[in-house]
Amino acid sequence: MTNPSSLLGSNVRLIARLDIKGENLIKGIQLEGLRVIGPPNEYALKYYHQGVDELIYMDCVASLYGRNHLADIITAATKNIFVPITVGGGIRSVDDAFNILRAGADKVAINTAAVASPSLIENISRQFGSQCMVLSIEAKKVSDNKWEVYTDNGREKTGMDVLDWVKKGIDLGAGEILLTSVDKEGTRKGFDTSLIKSVTEQSMVPVIASGGMGSPEDLLKAVSEGASAVAMADILHYGRSNINEVRNIARKAGFGVREYFSE
Repeated sequence: MTNPSSLLGSNVRLIARLDIKGENLIKGIQLEGLRVIGPPNEYALKYYHQGVDELIYMDCVASLYGRNHLADIITAATKNIFVPITVGGGIRSVDDAFNILRAGADKVAINTAAVASPSLIENISRQFGSQCMVLSIEAKKVSDNKWEVYTDNGREKTGMDVLDWVKKGIDLGAGEILLTSVDKEGTRKGFDTSLIKSVTEQSMVPVIASGGMGSPEDLLKAVSEGASAVAMADILHYGRSNINEVRNIARKAGFGVREYFSE
């Protein structure tokens, strides 16, 4: 169980999230209305030079087409970028995970296939280690303190309770949770802090908060509720802030961040 107060003085990870459709970096609102931003690796390299701690690449349409298309993009990215990379979208088997890891990813994030076949979590964790297995959860609020798991990039209901799924996923070997609020994603209205608190209170593994970061100060709220990391997209892609500004605000608030010295 994550204790929010224990995060004071420990390092909060600053993560840039890149949602990909085909060869393009895109951004939507509540995972819909996708708008093309530009070449993903140009943005990834910019965030790397700003000192980002990690990158997340998500293939937004992979579940529709049955496979992940990011191997070439990841192979190209790792020639110039040297931070941990998580890749998700369309990973349906241990072989799929192996191919993405071989392309240069450090971790795989799985949502739709894990819901369809929970044993995939256990199989990937056993094969590559739990630190490699990220359970991606798309959560949509259904009532006070209750959220439903969605799949297929926020398109499909599952009827599953998010908190129950978190517990089961961790029991099966997930080493990290990527927690995306469908309601908040792309809105610039801040994270769903109630969701973050509810999940981190019962999670024994790190939780990445994703969806809704509108200002650098929103990070402070997410971390105060127990998030070990925040995933940023819109706020970075549209230049409304940058990694350096977010890092400095976190540091001033007393949260540990990785020291970064610009090249």
